[in-house]
Amino acid sequence: MYSLYSLLLTLGLVALLPRFLYDAIRHGKYIDGLRQRLGSLPSFDSDGRPVIWLHCVSVGETQAARPLAERLLEEFPSHRLVVSTITLTGQRIAREVFATKAQAVIYFPFDWRWSVRRALRAINPSVVLIMETELWPNFLRECVRLEIPVALVNGRLSEGSFRRYKLVRRFTARIVDCLNLAVMQSKADAERIRGLGLSSSRVMVSGNVKFDADVPSGEQDLSRELDARFHFGRGRPLIVAASTHAPEERILVEAFRRLRAARGECAARLLVAPRHPERFAETASLLDTSGLDWTRRSSPPGRRDDADVILLDTIGELRAVYRFASLVFVGGSIAPTGGHNVLEPAAVGACIITGAHTRNFEAIMRAFLEADALIQLPDLQETEAASELARVFGDMLADDERRRAIGARARSLVEQNRGASRRTVKLLAPLLLLSPDDDSLAHPQDARSDVLSA
Repeated sequence: MYSLYSLLLTLGLVALLPRFLYDAIRHGKYIDGLRQRLGSLPSFDSDGRPVIWLHCVSVGETQAARPLAERLLEEFPSHRLVVSTITLTGQRIAREVFATKAQAVIYFPFDWRWSVRRALRAINPSVVLIMETELWPNFLRECVRLEIPVALVNGRLSEGSFRRYKLVRRFTARIVDCLNLAVMQSKADAERIRGLGLSSSRVMVSGNVKFDADVPSGEQDLSRELDARFHFGRGRPLIVAASTHAPEERILVEAFRRLRAARGECAARLLVAPRHPERFAETASLLDTSGLDWTRRSSPPGRRDDADVILLDTIGELRAVYRFASLVFVGGSIAPTGGHNVLEPAAVGACIITGAHTRNFEAIMRAFLEADALIQLPDLQETEAASELARVFGDMLADDERRRAIGARARSLVEQNRGASRRTVKLLAPLLLLSPDDDSLAHPQDARSDVLSA
């Protein structure tokens, strides 16, 4: 089955090669770090100290990993940290977030046995930690062969992913059995990974480490810089549209037009932050034809800094603007992509609005809805969504008391759920203290009877 998987992976990459070449030429994707993706890593000297390899996929996982990494290095100061990502944007953020914490920030290798082996030989990790759900069969198999313990941390398994994995259940069971430990975000996530064949004794629940994220001091400086340039918080309320996908930008622009028509041109300002950098140009073209006064974050400071609409066409700056927002629409939720993280705007007490498609964060959304800590739109067609979004924007901006109460409940919910990083590190401690020849390596759960299981 592994041979078939490797063949299909190769055929898939060949089939997608034209798209890869297009994205590489048009957007600069995939070229950066190609040698690393093939397992050829720069020289790495750990000074003989044990290495924690922490793998994140993209921006969200990278930012979520920061409090966990800080706690790990605090509890295990003799260890080195290596961080890997898959996407270009994740790599950029990781280099910023872990600039003073990680010994190296690398690209994760393509999941061929030979490229994985080269990478593992270069890093020689004492433990591998995988954020959320990145189950690469050849990588996990090679870790088992080399007796490198692997833990899934902040594990998340949506109902859709669970159904897809079950289509190849026998193979999936072999993959998940490579995990020494799966520390899941919720009981539902834990039930699903057990349903894929992982032993209950190796499944734990810690909560979501994203609740633990604090605002770095450097981000406060960035907030002040953005405020000084764009004059946030002075007069008109700010609506932030975060991590948007097509056609959400078009919906938001139309909703913003309707809001201005109903409440006057000074009703609010709009900041749009597309999820993927390759869509900055597409969003700029939309704004060019919108008839709205707009500017780019990347443009030099000037007279248009008071524009009605700001395109945040930079990476890693979105969190710095949440504190100025009266309303935050979290994208990927009208577009059926499963939604994005609501915890970052919630942590600063913003009033959050999402669409109906939030399957990627089921447990979090359930908690927020039960606490009346955000507003969720029904499932709507594009034309209906613009009208409904404009109505919700108008209602919330007209009702300061309700808007602030929703934001306060969101912030309170974040505070109540902190502590997942501490609990996760406690669960990981037996793995981090083991040596490769320790007899308990295959069953790390034996060393943590003091921690409640799922």
